[in-house]
Amino acid sequence: MGKFNPQALSEFARYYGFHYDIIDPVALAEDVRIDMERGLKGQPTSLPMIPAFISPVAKAESGETVVALDAGGTNLRASLVRFDEYGKAQPSATEKVPMPGTSGRVNAEAFFDQIASVAAPLIEKSPDPIKGIGFCFSYPMEITKDADGILLAFSKEVDAPDVVGKAIGKGLKEALKRRKVKVPERVVLLNDTVATLLSGLADPSLSTRKGADLYGVPGGPVVGFILGTGFNTAYPESSIPKIKFESKTNPQIVVCESGTFASRYVGFLDKEYDSTTKNPGGYTLEKATAGAYLGPLTFHILKRAVKDGLVKFAKSKEFLDWPALQTKDLNAFMHAPLAMEGPIGALFEKDEIDALRSFVYITSIITERAALLSAGVVAGAVLKSSEGFDPFVPVRIAVEGTTYMIYKGMRTALEAWLHIMLTKGKPRSYVIGPVEQASLFGAAVAALTK
Repeated sequence: MGKFNPQALSEFARYYGFHYDIIDPVALAEDVRIDMERGLKGQPTSLPMIPAFISPVAKAESGETVVALDAGGTNLRASLVRFDEYGKAQPSATEKVPMPGTSGRVNAEAFFDQIASVAAPLIEKSPDPIKGIGFCFSYPMEITKDADGILLAFSKEVDAPDVVGKAIGKGLKEALKRRKVKVPERVVLLNDTVATLLSGLADPSLSTRKGADLYGVPGGPVVGFILGTGFNTAYPESSIPKIKFESKTNPQIVVCESGTFASRYVGFLDKEYDSTTKNPGGYTLEKATAGAYLGPLTFHILKRAVKDGLVKFAKSKEFLDWPALQTKDLNAFMHAPLAMEGPIGALFEKDEIDALRSFVYITSIITERAALLSAGVVAGAVLKSSEGFDPFVPVRIAVEGTTYMIYKGMRTALEAWLHIMLTKGKPRSYVIGPVEQASLFGAAVAALTK
């Protein structure tokens, strides 16, 4: 079988346009920033820049108590959350129940009544006044100026067609009134990206000192970044010309919809793979970075390497005949390729170590590029959210998602590229870290926003 030839494999990657070294990292971050500017002005752009109509608090105030709701997929979580002396979220009485409509069709009133039946006991049993309700609702919705959300569609698991087109916050308030429960004035709807951003405010590890200000300097802004099955960023913006919003002292969160960014660094095999997806031409960057696509994209590229004779092994035809390759299987293999376990490991004989090296080498190039593209989007958000030159005021980057956390090589490479982008010429101060229970804690912080 063919010898391992890293130079030939790298040239293959450059020829088909997926090698990371054809990308200028600083220029990439600037491309993202410019497209963000266009989106904020309502000009033609690949980044929609959607206002969330939520202004983040500087930090979660100690002593406040809220109700946090998190709805997505088939489950609804509810928790009474109190912010301790350091501003850290302390949940209690947390409950997880099936989403209304997952065990049979429900009308709109029954849908909201079932949610109220979970929220109401939390309000009633709280020893402290409830400041508000934060509701992370991870279904497509249009956010209104009063931070409510108009449902656009449900996933196939939830059967409640009467709810589509209705305001979720308003419906919950009305259901609580039917139960004769005192309704908090503030009910805030948000999606998972905004929740990730806000959860950074509830996590002292992303603060200067346990949530407290240091040297009398308030904490810097928080950027929310999701790299899991999907891909997105959100950040605080002080100027949104398309909705005539201007406020340097009270910025508004903007959801970038970063997966739609049209990078100039997209190669022939990316476009070829894109044509096989359900939405050709859409979510270009997400298809090169997120967990839903990394396995299938890598599979498409590796098949071309086999067909071109760059990777040769006895069971190559069997590999070409596979219907698909899932990201989780590729990740499991890449964590221990020499074990030759799982469906991928079974393709190689013990004497085909060079073919195995080639397989791993190409996969690593694809992962490195995904990390670089992801870092470019995060850097763009940091550049837009704050200059970040004050070493005492870091821009805090809250990250959520399994692709960032467990995909082989992703986190280390992403953070290395981000460092290059944010220290070129004029170093910026920032801190990056994963956040736990982002949807629930982010919803809790949202209840305190204005």
